[in-house]
Amino acid sequence: MTWFRLHDDAVHRLETWQAPDERQERLRLDFLTHLRTHPDAMSKSGPPAHLTGSVIVLDEDGGSALLTLHRRAREWFQFGGHFEPDDHSVWHAATREAREESGIADISALPEIVQLDRHMLDGDFGRCREHLDIRFAAVTSHATESAVSTESIDVRWWPVHALPDGTRDELRPLVDAGLRLLHR
Repeated sequence: MTWFRLHDDAVHRLETWQAPDERQERLRLDFLTHLRTHPDAMSKSGPPAHLTGSVIVLDEDGGSALLTLHRRAREWFQFGGHFEPDDHSVWHAATREAREESGIADISALPEIVQLDRHMLDGDFGRCREHLDIRFAAVTSHATESAVSTESIDVRWWPVHALPDGTRDELRPLVDAGLRLLHR
């Protein structure tokens, strides 16, 4: 039953979200089609292409982003991951992942979707082949103590104008989307 609640929440959020541009609108429609085609699209054990949730964490002035060096991918990313059966919503799952992976217990993502991303996975990710990622943004103090989780090699603040070398191309647009939301 829980997967149905998450599935319904994802559909509702995507149906009501106003995409900021044509590319994001195409992804929004692709995600909705995928959800309608795959009732198990919220579960990691569902289809090899499934939904995930993530959060870009920014400091109060928007000058820095807190990122994780992912243990499997060996790249810097925002915090995020798979849904779990006891997650109450897509937003709840993304916030949970940000808390678990950053070690910051009081992080809470803003409720609005900031970006969608669909990407193939390289490396040893089991049956996971593609993530359809629903992304949020959160704000916390740069002075807040973070911790490295078992899924990470490192967690570090990066200036938004000097993101780490080797980050995937979508990290810059994600940071910009998060900043636009924060400055509204």
